[in-house]
Amino acid sequence: MDADGRNGNKRFHQRLAPPDRANNKVCYHWRAGRCNRHPCPFLHSELPPHQQQQSAAPDGGAVAKRNNVWRNPGTAGAASGPPSKWGKGRGGGVVGRPPGRASDRICHYFLAGNCTYGENCRFLHSWFISDSFSLLTPLQGHQKAVSGIALPSGSDKLYSGSMDESVRAWDCQTGQCVGVINMGGEIGCMISEGPWLFIGVRNAVKAWNTQTATELSLDGPSGQVYSLVVGNELLFAGTQNGRILAWKFSAVGNCFEPAAFFDGHRLSVVSLVVGAMRLYSSSMDNTIRVWDLVTFQCIQTLTDHTSVVMSVLCWDQFLLSCSLDKTIKVWVTTESGNLEVTYTHTEEHGVLALCGMHDAQAKPILLCSCNDNSVHFYDLPSFSERGKIFSKEEVRAIQIGPGGLFFTGDATGELKVWQWLTNEVPNS
Repeated sequence: MDADGRNGNKRFHQRLAPPDRANNKVCYHWRAGRCNRHPCPFLHSELPPHQQQQSAAPDGGAVAKRNNVWRNPGTAGAASGPPSKWGKGRGGGVVGRPPGRASDRICHYFLAGNCTYGENCRFLHSWFISDSFSLLTPLQGHQKAVSGIALPSGSDKLYSGSMDESVRAWDCQTGQCVGVINMGGEIGCMISEGPWLFIGVRNAVKAWNTQTATELSLDGPSGQVYSLVVGNELLFAGTQNGRILAWKFSAVGNCFEPAAFFDGHRLSVVSLVVGAMRLYSSSMDNTIRVWDLVTFQCIQTLTDHTSVVMSVLCWDQFLLSCSLDKTIKVWVTTESGNLEVTYTHTEEHGVLALCGMHDAQAKPILLCSCNDNSVHFYDLPSFSERGKIFSKEEVRAIQIGPGGLFFTGDATGELKVWQWLTNEVPNS
């Protein structure tokens, strides 16, 4: 999908101005958020940390795994170090940005599409703040919230599901919508595994093979299906009534056969993840349950969150969870075999979704969507901030793609395509 310089790209590249302007001096007015010179003789970006140190001296001189199971290739490295390293980066601002400046703040009138100041606005007119990634293009067509994004293997299409009861197919080369499928009901979630596309609707999971065009309907759920995951050769679905159902694919019958069900949650199951022969489920009953995939029994219930647990994510030996109680908790297995909280990160707003990826240097990055219509990017395990994305309404779906691409879908129905930069400013 080609970048076209719209929706923040132009201003983004202005912030990466050539470093030889005005003897490498940063524009004072840009820092205050009110520079209107085009072109400006001074830099519209902060100097890299090593250049800042020199000027102060006396002499003047990879693709993350899908399904929320996210592995760090450098397990033995510092990035995945012991629990004591969690949160050591707190207090820092966005890389390349002095904290608290007006230029760090997004114009909310711009987000709403009605700022009258234009280029003279003292606040930033952009959909993101970061030197690490760039907005490529928006994809518009859905009329209600995007609830799932998927990239089936072997397909040149991106698929998005929405509360407007439709699945849209987008051409990955042109960014154009090339098909719309009416599902006859709201889509609660959508994932892909291999060539299969799985769509959670009311009282069923719809399965579609994008290579053979095989269509199946998996019955059994009661109420809306809010979460799906594939792991241990099983498809799991979390439902509105708190039950989790599992199916196993039968190659002989070319169908999915019921394999098990899990009862325990009192309210809707909104997130699922599989890791290390365990199924982790989070619910609107404020708990996380841990299920043994050999016995299909619940072996632990985690009750540390005080509100709805919106998302769970596996990273190396850790489990991460987020909640409307404004926290992200990091869980580690103790010698007894039980999970305990080793670190709690606090946000200003409730957290809706977690997703993991790696940057251009293969460092692990955590994306967390909050209900103030923003997505925060953090280095792990330090939780140093790497950037922010802003939307008109909250982002409910995040999907990682190949080659540094990632996708977001918000409650207005708009998708955005993003690209992680290979020539980003190094993080010191």
